[in-house]
Amino acid sequence: MISVTESESFYHDLEKMSVRQILESINAEDQKVPGIIKGCIPVIEKLVEAVVKRMKTGGRLFYIGAGTSGRLGIVDASEIPPTFGLDQGYVIGLIAGGDRAIRKAVEMAEDNEGLGWTELQTFNPSPKDIIVGIAASGTTPYVVGALSKARENGIFTGAITCNRETPLASYADVAIEVITGPEFVTGSTRMKAGTAQKLVLNMITTATMIRLGRVKGNKMVNMQLTNHKLIRRGTKMISEELGLDHETSKKLLLLHGSVRKVLDIFREGNQ
Repeated sequence: MISVTESESFYHDLEKMSVRQILESINAEDQKVPGIIKGCIPVIEKLVEAVVKRMKTGGRLFYIGAGTSGRLGIVDASEIPPTFGLDQGYVIGLIAGGDRAIRKAVEMAEDNEGLGWTELQTFNPSPKDIIVGIAASGTTPYVVGALSKARENGIFTGAITCNRETPLASYADVAIEVITGPEFVTGSTRMKAGTAQKLVLNMITTATMIRLGRVKGNKMVNMQLTNHKLIRRGTKMISEELGLDHETSKKLLLLHGSVRKVLDIFREGNQ
């Protein structure tokens, strides 16, 4: 297998570049990513539909990865409860080396082919769930091993990679292959590949949450009120939707705990 993500950079003698040249070159490479993802939308759609189908019946979405890929999965999973009000435990991110690997690399953790599936067992995964492996290379043993065992156990699998026809993709029911090409710094997949993975993850969970009814219009009506900014945002949503003054809207929001609950109560009361 030819690894595009490990191919030599199109740029040379980086240390001889000015700061402006470095920044403009990185930006030029980054601009390629959205266009590449556009070509993957039909495949991303298939994965979203599979996720929605399973989550509607109580299934969970697992992300599993190592290094940058693992961290991106954890970031996406951790943002779902506060943004969409979904309970903890429905979108779960796992990283090789455990939580300490979020901040500091854990040597050799990603090379353990059985570790990913072992760690998934903590959550008792079942065919109701879906497991998505994230690996720019598509070869990370920790991730490949987990998807292989998931398939053996009848669990729907997805993959997000930046190379074609990888071992990871071979174990995926839906393989999203975002071919971002050589990195500005050769092999540094925290750059374009990481950007592509983050954008795809945003698309998957945002589309899923919308289809699950956790957005109204274009508003995050189920967001958790974890800070003053979100309370102000929620108050404004209620004021605009129901035509109430600021103080009344805020009192209702704090009383019921979410924009969705306030809107539902008013809707029921007007029926």
